[in-house]
Amino acid sequence: MTTGYLILFTFAAVASVVLAWRRRAWLVTVGLALFALYPTGQLVDRTPVWLLVAIVVLTVVVAWHRFFRTSATVTRWGARIRRKSGVASTFDIARVGSGMAMRRKAATVRPSLSRATRRARWWQLLRLPTREVALQLCKVGLLRVWISSEDVLVVFGGPRTGKTQYLAGRIIDAPGAVLVTSTRTDLYEVTAPLRARRGPVYVFNATGLAGLQSTITFDPLTGCTDPVTAAERAADMLGAVSAGTGRGGAGEREFWDAQARRVLAALMHAAALGGASMRDVHAWVSDPDAGQARITSLLRRSPEKAFETDVAQFVSTNSRTRTSITSTIMPALGWLAHPAAAAAAQPSSAGFDVAELLESRATVYLLGGEEAQAAPLVCALTGHIARQARTLAALQPGGRLDPALTLALDEAALISPVPLQRWTADMGGRGVTIVAAFQSRAQLLARYGDNDAAVILNNAAAALLFGGTRDRDDLQFWSTLAGDRDEPVLSTDVHGHRSTRTVRKVPVLAPAQLANLPTGRVVAFRRGMAPVIGRAEQAHRRRDVRTVLTGHTPWWTRLLAALARGLARLRLRRPLSTPTVRPELVDDDPWVIPPEWTATSGPTGDGDPGEPGRWS
Repeated sequence: MTTGYLILFTFAAVASVVLAWRRRAWLVTVGLALFALYPTGQLVDRTPVWLLVAIVVLTVVVAWHRFFRTSATVTRWGARIRRKSGVASTFDIARVGSGMAMRRKAATVRPSLSRATRRARWWQLLRLPTREVALQLCKVGLLRVWISSEDVLVVFGGPRTGKTQYLAGRIIDAPGAVLVTSTRTDLYEVTAPLRARRGPVYVFNATGLAGLQSTITFDPLTGCTDPVTAAERAADMLGAVSAGTGRGGAGEREFWDAQARRVLAALMHAAALGGASMRDVHAWVSDPDAGQARITSLLRRSPEKAFETDVAQFVSTNSRTRTSITSTIMPALGWLAHPAAAAAAQPSSAGFDVAELLESRATVYLLGGEEAQAAPLVCALTGHIARQARTLAALQPGGRLDPALTLALDEAALISPVPLQRWTADMGGRGVTIVAAFQSRAQLLARYGDNDAAVILNNAAAALLFGGTRDRDDLQFWSTLAGDRDEPVLSTDVHGHRSTRTVRKVPVLAPAQLANLPTGRVVAFRRGMAPVIGRAEQAHRRRDVRTVLTGHTPWWTRLLAALARGLARLRLRRPLSTPTVRPELVDDDPWVIPPEWTATSGPTGDGDPGEPGRWS
């Protein structure tokens, strides 16, 4: 056969194989492929080597291009969704969200590990608990789904759905310092005994919940001698009360909030420079004319001259504008009327050292409630700790804290509405782990607004959804986020015989399925893989929590301890020569063998001291 006919025959055979493969005729494809081997081999023998190399290179380039072009990528993704029913497979979890995947990033999350040699680092990673560098989302069968501790996690769940119990587990497992905000004492009661084993525990109880005494105080004027700190503190305190008020339109609300921030920052800066208190600030806001002379004299010491201009403008403006600014500021100072909150905000001679808190891996519980208007205080203290930690992180190797500071913000929209739209963008890279819990997405929208809520959700690497929500928009949002899948539909004739097979698009997770999730079940939306449905860890089922709360050691722990004691005794029950002992220790140490005992005379197993036996 000539070379031309051989080429034509080979091309026809290969084309037949491709056509059969595209029509999914697998047996025909295999048969034609075997048939095409002979002409292909003959053609290879007659072709020069350089031409074969060129053909192979060209084929690889064309195949690579076709494999990664947009249409091929979309086709593969569609096939993957159909094959996996729109959810993450076991391989996806192992590749993206497993403990081993998290430990591979340990040198980045924990810069102290990168200073070891490569062999020592690998040995450290094998022994390193995953919770030291990651947050557990849920369990799916035998696997656990994790996210890195440098990622942001938002949790959504209504009352009594297991959200708080899940958050308690993340507080217990946190490797470094932890800041906890809550409107109740249940997180403190569950986690404080276990966190005390890792470092000191502090309580800032601005509302006197359950009669729990505050062990630390925080004056909002701390650090306000710096103009930047004063501006940030004023923004934190006003942000705790201004969001979601619905006062006028959005543009009007932003205008008055901006005016109030300027005035409050100037007054707090003046009070810090003059050694005044927050009650003086309250008096200045109530009657700015009476305090104008003192405020002006104090602000002359400031390097920021704009504050003096802001106060002068506030005092000299018309009464209607001044009243609007005053009414915007006053809710942020309402806690002064609550005795417990006012006591928690008293200046402390010891101060509040954030560096020491991080070094000792301490846990700070910030408790508050809306009825006492304590949110501005809690928000101010949270902002102070987080910003100080960010400043200290810049001085550390890798520009991040090691281990990370964990911000566990339970009921964040109610008691600690910190500026998450900004913090979620860069706090993770500084070694600050953010776990924010909300009752629903609607609550997030009400507190932060549509735009800022969208920013928070986009910056979060994972969202954990508990059941219980009944809001239609929320359910439709999460269902849309989960996507669609192909569901086969079998059509039958009147005789019950299958006639056709079609495919229809259905949601991977229907809104009704999301609304009726059982208690403890969650849907985890993690960046980099499809959603998964698993079980969230409940703190009251953990062995360490049950031991602390009940005071009883589990039976398997007692069994292991008994076995260890038995092995210790067996190591002593071996033949010995006459031991050398110190007589002065015989009466004090019960394990010292008396000198009159020998290897052939001593106490036996039946308690007779006169018969030969082994040591007991």
